[in-house]
Amino acid sequence: MKVLVTGISGYIGSLVATELQRRGHTVSGFARRPQRVTLDVPVVCGDAVTGDGLNEALAGIEVAYFLIHSMEPGSADGFGVRERAAAERFAGAARRAGVSRIVYLGGPAPPNGVGVTPSPHLASRLAVERVLLDGVPGSVALRASIVIGARSRAFRFLVHLIERLPVLILPAWGENRGMPIDERDVVSALVACAEDPRAAGRVLEAAGPDIVSYGRLIARIADAMLVARPSIGSRRLSVTPIAARVAAVIAGEQPELIEPLMESLETDLLPVNPLASEMLGTRLHSLDSAIEHALAEWERVEPLAAR
Repeated sequence: MKVLVTGISGYIGSLVATELQRRGHTVSGFARRPQRVTLDVPVVCGDAVTGDGLNEALAGIEVAYFLIHSMEPGSADGFGVRERAAAERFAGAARRAGVSRIVYLGGPAPPNGVGVTPSPHLASRLAVERVLLDGVPGSVALRASIVIGARSRAFRFLVHLIERLPVLILPAWGENRGMPIDERDVVSALVACAEDPRAAGRVLEAAGPDIVSYGRLIARIADAMLVARPSIGSRRLSVTPIAARVAAVIAGEQPELIEPLMESLETDLLPVNPLASEMLGTRLHSLDSAIEHALAEWERVEPLAAR
């Protein structure tokens, strides 16, 4: 197939494009900064928020990956507004170009219940999902929680906290649960979403095989790093802009990215029907295998200070 990968210069986009090429598909890319693309593929320079370059990039494309997220510093209008604008322009251009399927990687939905609402971060992902599915009816949305990988921003954030804090103070969300997934399994599922006709028009929930609290996830990562980090839980400590900024500074991350991510963890994020792996034929790695693989990949390019 002729496949367009937006976000091809990013973490997941580059891995998906590489796997698509390996499986014999013709891949092209779409990026605001083509000079950052490391793969040998044609790349159209453009911006999905403004629509620049979309018509050129989507011409002749059969399947298009929408892997664009707008959680960026300096977005005065908010990442939700930017993401929705990008999704609407992308879906419209894809429909006009005759694209048969858009594949989108989004986030999990919080549990249904009175008083439970998605964080702004997750609400934006769900809104984008609906725009794309409505725009091109054969599209597929894959929902995934924390991705375990050497270049995953969420995973790197946790590793840096473990490296740099002698004692880990876990907010109230440390007791909430999720199902982190290995980057290899996410990439496999995303590629299958383009190839499997049964996925058309579906929302699929991708999840690893282990259900863990976020506090336990941090402990498992620390164990794999061979470091001892006592932790203190605090039910009274919640996510605030100040807490997020302090954590971001400690981890060397941008507060504008960390605060929305931390807000997303304030409820359990367990898939209601995690049938993506079964339907798409994806074999899942265990959480410990995912963590070890991510740390090994990390150490190939940079040292782990605490290991």
